[in-house]
Amino acid sequence: MSQKLVEVARGELVECVHRGYVAVTDLEGNILYKLGDPNHVTYFRSAAKPIQALAVFESGAVDKYKFTDEEIAIFCASHAGEEQHTQMVSKILEKIGVDEGFLQCGVHAPLNKETCIELYKRGKKPESLHCNCSGKHSGMLAAAKAWGFSLENYRDINHPLQQQMLQLVADFAEVEKQEIIVGVDGCGVPVFGLPISRMALAFAKLSKPHKCLKQERMEAVKRITSSMIKHPQLIAGIKRFDTRLLEVTKGKLIGKVGAEGVFCVGLMNQGIGIAVKVEDGSTRALCRQLYMF
Repeated sequence: MSQKLVEVARGELVECVHRGYVAVTDLEGNILYKLGDPNHVTYFRSAAKPIQALAVFESGAVDKYKFTDEEIAIFCASHAGEEQHTQMVSKILEKIGVDEGFLQCGVHAPLNKETCIELYKRGKKPESLHCNCSGKHSGMLAAAKAWGFSLENYRDINHPLQQQMLQLVADFAEVEKQEIIVGVDGCGVPVFGLPISRMALAFAKLSKPHKCLKQERMEAVKRITSSMIKHPQLIAGIKRFDTRLLEVTKGKLIGKVGAEGVFCVGLMNQGIGIAVKVEDGSTRALCRQLYMF
């Protein structure tokens, strides 16, 4: 069962109630705190991006293409389509020798309103680069190319790249691959359904990798989290919650939003992960709940 997470009041009246689930775990997966069922199953959504970014390392693409910390940060991003974001994705595509046409993330208007207005004022239309998942997709293309996989159908769950990413999520969540429910995310790639306690465990591992991972994977995780902390504007954008969380906490936390009211946090160097799922998918309730921790 879900529990009440947030009440929205106007004057003396409670006008709205948001329910949901919270799980906090340590590196062993022990439940340290919970609200509602900590094993509630939902999709990881974009909160999984820092884990999926590991494929870029394990394919050898990071060394092959000499990716910078800024480029590694954009692999983890759900960005607002600002110029800083589209330019970074363009640089990645140039490095790996493909053009924007290879991106299969779809097209939507920039999430940043000012950027969107300026784009239309110039008589231009949104492109794949403006999609909030274009950074993740550029990383997928880089990993697929480094491994020698096809770039044509890299979104398909049976593509070897997506099987590698499925295994990464299974490893970090400590579940079997076949236990993960696979759906299709908004940008067309596989999305992973699992208990929120397992998501919290995955972020606990991101926060303290030297205690739970082998050397090569540990070093990759450390570079991913340090890139997120060093370049918070690339993770989301101007005035957006993911970015502000990274800026304000100054390396104490990493956090990543997922669609439909999912947010995961790792307490850096403490080996503690937090996963929140708002039942009605409300971003408003999600942010208020996270202020409590």
